[in-house]
Amino acid sequence: MVGLDREGVAAGRPNFVTTEAFAVGATCVLDEHAARHMRVLRLDSGAVVGVRDGQGHVGAGQLVRLTKTQAYVEISDVEIVAPLPEVHLLVPVADRDRMLWLAEKACELGCTSWRPVLWRRSRSVSPRGEGVAFQQKVMARMTSALAQSEGAWLPQPFPEAPLERALLAAPPGDRVVLDPAGAPMVGPAAAALQEPIVLAIGPEGGIEADELEALVAAGFRPVRLGPTVLRFETAAVAALAIARTALGAVAASPSPLRES
Repeated sequence: MVGLDREGVAAGRPNFVTTEAFAVGATCVLDEHAARHMRVLRLDSGAVVGVRDGQGHVGAGQLVRLTKTQAYVEISDVEIVAPLPEVHLLVPVADRDRMLWLAEKACELGCTSWRPVLWRRSRSVSPRGEGVAFQQKVMARMTSALAQSEGAWLPQPFPEAPLERALLAAPPGDRVVLDPAGAPMVGPAAAALQEPIVLAIGPEGGIEADELEALVAAGFRPVRLGPTVLRFETAAVAALAIARTALGAVAASPSPLRES
């Protein structure tokens, strides 16, 4: 899979995400999707492009050959970027287009993992985002977002699950659930957030009382964002931004990869 920034050029050069390993002095082969975009950009041999693998490796190199189906990039520089402080998302299974939009923004904000939850109210949504094909669309959207935002780490995707299974699989940490009756997430509550954070966002129409009880029993504390009712994707982006700010959004400085 190869992703690229939608605008084509970020920070003066095209950026691509590839699952292929790359190293200084080696030639990285990008697929047909990347090659087609390079032709659209009218890139010639010698053009500088960025590559990243979504697992912390960020590189740069020169385009040395471009065909209809492949692009060959000679890697001249590779850095390792440390992961951001962990923020895990439990998102609702909901409208497909809105979930894809959220997947893009969550990647831009550097979420660590993505788990769709099949809430009771999720079952009434049609068409809803679930299944293997939809998971592939989510990853494609995240891959493009990673290139556009010049991030280094893709969120770890998990398949949708009912609440009980999602709670059992959720990582330990500072667990919070968005709820209109909760304490404000800003101010002292935000300052008290500690890594890793697990954010649970409910479905349109809200979380049922027994679902909230299950969350609280699993260690989630209710917090609210403001006085108005927010769409799930708006709430998720706002909460993720608050969490990122509380933990510090800047990863450790990239370090050159030393060849052994």
